[in-house]
Amino acid sequence: MTPAETQKDITEKIELLQRKFKASGQDLSSYLEGLLYADYLNYWDYINLDILLSLQQPKTSFKDEKIFIIYHQITELYFKLIIWELEQIAEQQEIKADFFKERLERVIMYFDHLISSFAVMWKGMEREQFLKFRMSLLPSSGFQSAQYRVIEILSSDVANLIHVDKRDSISNNMTTDDLFNNLYWQQGAIELATGEKTLTLKTFEIKYGKELKELIDSNKSKNIWKQYQSCADKDEELKKLMQTLDLKANVFWPLAHYKSAVRYLQRDPVDIAATGGTNWQKYLPPRFQKVIFYPEIWTDQEKAEWGKGWVVKEIFGEEM
Repeated sequence: MTPAETQKDITEKIELLQRKFKASGQDLSSYLEGLLYADYLNYWDYINLDILLSLQQPKTSFKDEKIFIIYHQITELYFKLIIWELEQIAEQQEIKADFFKERLERVIMYFDHLISSFAVMWKGMEREQFLKFRMSLLPSSGFQSAQYRVIEILSSDVANLIHVDKRDSISNNMTTDDLFNNLYWQQGAIELATGEKTLTLKTFEIKYGKELKELIDSNKSKNIWKQYQSCADKDEELKKLMQTLDLKANVFWPLAHYKSAVRYLQRDPVDIAATGGTNWQKYLPPRFQKVIFYPEIWTDQEKAEWGKGWVVKEIFGEEM
């Protein structure tokens, strides 16, 4: 740009700023004066890098524990990105298919990163170190990720999250407490010997129970499935994206966990304490839970064989 063009561009921007600040009752000159004294923004300040790098605080001297912490922190940040996109879908008025598709594609992309990133766990840590430092972290467990529960509640009608053995008893007059107490993941943190809730589950409910119940209440009419139903111009492409999200969240993501658990833990769940007390052999395999966000868009055969083929192929190396 020539000096004259540059000056004209600056003048136009100042005029736009004047309109903006005038509309909000603010004085532009005061803000411009503030710019004279403000420091330049640095990368490390913008992303709070020093704080971020100080958040890894291992509880043992095992080197690989830091990998374990960083991986889970990264996972939670991806969950936050997914929630941000799902909230935009859920809150959109008279949602259009193009908007819906774009956000779902982002969510699916984040799930792809999460699923592939699990190699950091089973390739990046020595099994011997893991089994030792993990015992010092009890009763904490990735099971206690409230953000993932938020993803599930935003994605589907809560009736689809009820434990597979309890779904036939669902009624329209069930209270939120009843629904919450029968969610499928509740059964993943039950003591095998006594049938009682583990400390892992009890502390999780104390921390997040009220918040999750409120989300169930507020999301009954505006979850992702309800938005799909109300989308006037939905098409086959949108349906395929909904199915892909369903598979990523309820087959491939738990299966990635399962592969890691098989690598690091013993086969007998009675002897496993390193998961915070969760019964991972029954909780993680998708063919046992059969959590399906959108059962209406799958065939009966697909629902009957939910997750079966992926488990057999990925875990045992066999084709169905």
